[in-house]
Amino acid sequence: MLALGIEPHIAVNELASQDSPARSFVGRAGYAVSQRIRKRIEEIFGWAKTIGGLRKTRYKGRQRTWTAGYLVAAAYNLLRITRLTMEAST
Repeated sequence: MLALGIEPHIAVNELASQDSPARSFVGRAGYAVSQRIRKRIEEIFGWAKTIGGLRKTRYKGRQRTWTAGYLVAAAYNLLRITRLTMEAST
């Protein structure tokens, strides 16, 4: 992947040794951007697990569980749209 100019953006454990191969990517600008975006995505999954109730499924079957996840994602998007419009109006 490095030969193609694609850099991996992996989370590096703070306790990892200094000669870890993953540490060679930490100082680059793309890594910082990747970590900020990763945090945003993890917040969505955290909300879905705690508020949305997706930590433990209540439904039997793949289709019903998928539908529940779809509804939780729709609820999150509605909340997000509301917050964005409130910020834009102020």
